[in-house]
Amino acid sequence: MAYFPEIPAPDADAAAAARARQALLTKPAGALGRLEDLSVWVAACQGGCPPRQFERARVVVFAGDHGVAASGVSAYPADVTAAMVANIAAGGAAVNVLAEVAGASVRVADIAVDTAEPLSPAIGADKIRRSSGNIAVEDALTPDEVVAAVDAGRRIADEEVDSGADLLIAGDMGIGNTTPATTLIAAMTDSEPVAVVGRGTGIDDAGWARKTAAIRDALYRTRRLSADPIALLRICGGADLAAMTGFCAQAAVRRTPLVLDGMVVTAAALAAERLAPGARLWWQAGHRSTEPAHTLALRDLGLEPLVELGMRLGEGSGALVALPVLRAAVATLASMATFEEAGIGGG
Repeated sequence: MAYFPEIPAPDADAAAAARARQALLTKPAGALGRLEDLSVWVAACQGGCPPRQFERARVVVFAGDHGVAASGVSAYPADVTAAMVANIAAGGAAVNVLAEVAGASVRVADIAVDTAEPLSPAIGADKIRRSSGNIAVEDALTPDEVVAAVDAGRRIADEEVDSGADLLIAGDMGIGNTTPATTLIAAMTDSEPVAVVGRGTGIDDAGWARKTAAIRDALYRTRRLSADPIALLRICGGADLAAMTGFCAQAAVRRTPLVLDGMVVTAAALAAERLAPGARLWWQAGHRSTEPAHTLALRDLGLEPLVELGMRLGEGSGALVALPVLRAAVATLASMATFEEAGIGGG
């Protein structure tokens, strides 16, 4: 079953024009390093050169609880998820502060927060269920729920692009969500639990052992299914991860550049690339978190992070810190003078 249409590649002619313009700017060739490559990528995604500065960068934070949190895999209680959704909606979270600095706006979506009622009808418009199942002992979702969650993410991407978003950022919020995310990455990269399990929000050694055991048990139930991303999302993922998967893939379908955040979002992106091959060409990795599984996922996707600051918060925070780097890349290619314009010979 094809969940997404064939993914178009970014515009090769626009990329060639961007490279040619880079050679004309008042600087030594290659002097701006990776900013030059990023400017070419933006031009290719936008289909024109010089590229346009991002006018409506949009962060969507996908929130969901996970039953596996009851196994003691997190340093925080599960009710923190709902509290943080309210904090984000009120503008008090790190994602809100960093979005203001980076020139982006924030939306939070309750996909599977463990509350009887969502914080508001708008926030809960795409809610799938109350908490995903405990992946250590049961499937995260039913077959119908996993499809509904992927569709929810696709729908959210469409809503944002249709509303004028010219760059998307996926963020996550959910106590215990690094456990299913790590399980997904381990399954898709054929890695052992002890090689991929990190400290998440700061668990101690006993918590790390419980987390490793939960991931090992979940992986046992996914054996022989590593090539089926929908099955993996259903068994050892969760509604929020499935929604992020649909969101990342649909951004590429809509030819809209997307910046990935940390390990949880990148786990979903790994599934999205399996479902929609070529989608990764429309993405950049905002940062590299301290979670070991994140490096494995980035390597599999062939993406290099824009910044490395030892962050492990989620919410889209690392991607937002990287956004000004992308803006700088666009500005230099679009606004610098050429040698001819500056009256400088020998360009």
